[in-house]
Amino acid sequence: MSERPAAGPPRAAAGRSDAIVARLHALHPVLIDLGLDRLRRALAALGHPERRLPPVVHVAGTNGKGSTCAFLRAIAEAAGRRVHVYTSPHLVRFHERIRLAGALVEDEALADALEEVERANAGAPITVFEVITAAALLLFARVPADLLVLEVGLGGRLDATNVVDRPAATAITSISMDHMEFLGDTLEKIAFEKAGILKPGVPCATGAQDPAALRVIEARAAELGAPLLARGRDWTIAPAEGGLRYADARGALDLPPPALPGPHQADNAGIAVAALRAWNPPWLGEAAIAAGVARAEWPARMQRLRGALAARLPAGWELWLDGGHNAGAGLALAEHLRGWRDRPLHLIVGMKGSKQAAAFLRPLLPLADTLWAVAEPGQHQAMPVAAIVAASGGVARPGPTVAAALDALPKGGPPARVLVCGSLYLAGEVLKADAAAPAQLSSSVSQYR
Repeated sequence: MSERPAAGPPRAAAGRSDAIVARLHALHPVLIDLGLDRLRRALAALGHPERRLPPVVHVAGTNGKGSTCAFLRAIAEAAGRRVHVYTSPHLVRFHERIRLAGALVEDEALADALEEVERANAGAPITVFEVITAAALLLFARVPADLLVLEVGLGGRLDATNVVDRPAATAITSISMDHMEFLGDTLEKIAFEKAGILKPGVPCATGAQDPAALRVIEARAAELGAPLLARGRDWTIAPAEGGLRYADARGALDLPPPALPGPHQADNAGIAVAALRAWNPPWLGEAAIAAGVARAEWPARMQRLRGALAARLPAGWELWLDGGHNAGAGLALAEHLRGWRDRPLHLIVGMKGSKQAAAFLRPLLPLADTLWAVAEPGQHQAMPVAAIVAASGGVARPGPTVAAALDALPKGGPPARVLVCGSLYLAGEVLKADAAAPAQLSSSVSQYR
C-alpha cells in the first residue's frame, strides 16, 4: 500500500551497480523532478528500447500498486509465462526493483546496463530514477518475456514509466491523498495525474475509488476512447464460501482467498484479474487466475516476521510488518486490524518526514492497546520520534527504535500481536534486522541506545 520514487543511493545494493548509482546522483541531484523529456532523449540515444518490449500492463495508483503487480505476475507465471517486473522502491536490495523473466537482475547485468545508459546520456541532466528506468527498459527489451508488469513510481502522467506509448492494458489502484507537493492538493488533481497513464483504445481496470477520483478517470477515459472497467459497474469481487467470487461481462470466477492478507487485497486481486481479462492474452485461463491469486507474494504487505526481531517476543506472540504510510493505507490497515480483536495489539510506527502522520494514525489509534513511535538509524528521511508522538495526540510512547520498543512492550498478559508500520523505508530496515543473526542484532541495538 505504497507509492515511492527512487530517493537517495541504494540502501543495500551490491557491487558495481552501487557505485554507479551513487555517481549518477551528481548529474541531477534533485530526487524528484517529474517530466519525460530527459528520459526520452536518453532512450533515443539508446535506440528506443521502450519500443521493443513484451506486452506491458502499466499500473498506477496511491495504495495497492505493488500488490496488484504481484497478483499480475503470479497469475502469468501460473500460466507458465515469463514475466518482467519493474517496481520501486526496493526494501533491502536495490536489485529488487528489476525482475527479468522471473529472476531478480544480477549485479553485473544491472551495472552494464546502467553504464550503457550513462554513456548514452553523455553527462546531460537526468534523475537517478530516470537512469534506472532506462536501464530497466534496456534489459526488458533484450531478455525475452511474455509480459512486463510496469509500476509507476510517482503519479503517472509525468512519471518516467509513462514513456511506454502502447501498453496492452493499464490499471489504477486506490487513489488517496499523498505526494500532494508533486501531484496537487485535491483528490481530483491527484486522480488526473494517475489517469495520465491511460492510452487511446487501451483498456484500463480500476478498483474501489472515491467518486470524485472516479469521475476524473472516467472523463479521461472517455476523452481518449480507452475502455474503462470500474469495480462495481463493470466487474465485482466479494467474499464467498471458500474465498472470493469475481464477475464481469465474460462470466464469474470462484477464486481462493488471496495469498496477501487484508480485506483490501481482494480489490487489488480483482484489478489484476480485470486488467488481464480486458487484455485477454491467449495464455490466460481460469486455473492460472485462481493459482496466481493464491500464490502472490509481496514483502512488507502484512508480512509475518519470524526472525531475529520476532525472537525478542515471548512464545505465542506474532510480529507483523506493513509498509503502508498514508491516510488511505491507514484506513485499509484499520479495516484489517478490526479482525484482530481476539488478542492485544501493539503498534510500532515510524514514518517518512514528509508524510501526514496524524491522518495515517487517526483510524488506527482506537484499535491499539499501545502505540510506539520509532526512527531507525538507517531509515531514509525518518520523521523524528517526537513528531510522531505529537501526531498521535501524545498517545504514542517513544521507542525510540523497533528493537527497543519490542523489549519495552508490556508482556504480562495473553499472547499479543505486534504490527510495525508507517514507512517502506522503515520496512526495509526491519527486514534487514529480522534477518540478522542474534549477535549482530544485539550489537546494532546497543548502538541505538
